[in-house]
Amino acid sequence: MNARLNLGSTSSIMTVAAAALAAFIAFGILSTVVSLFQSRGAPMERLVAAERACVSRAYVSEREACMKQWLAESRGAPVASK
Repeated sequence: MNARLNLGSTSSIMTVAAAALAAFIAFGILSTVVSLFQSRGAPMERLVAAERACVSRAYVSEREACMKQWLAESRGAPVASK
C-alpha cells in the first residue's frame, strides 16, 4: 500500500492564474475608487486654494460662501448674487 497523502498540490499554471485574477480584481477595485474620487466635486488642490484665499473670513458661513464663490469664479461658472 502506498500511504502517501496528496495534500492538494496545485500546478504552477493554477497558481499563476490565481495570481493574475487577484491582480486583475485589485486593479479594478483601485481604478473604481480613483474614478469615484475624481468624479465627486472639485479636486483637493482647488479646494485648498479656495480655503487659502478665504482665510481672512471670521465666520465659517462667510468662509464657506467665499470658497463657493472662489471655486465658481475659477471654473468660469456664473455666480448668482444675493
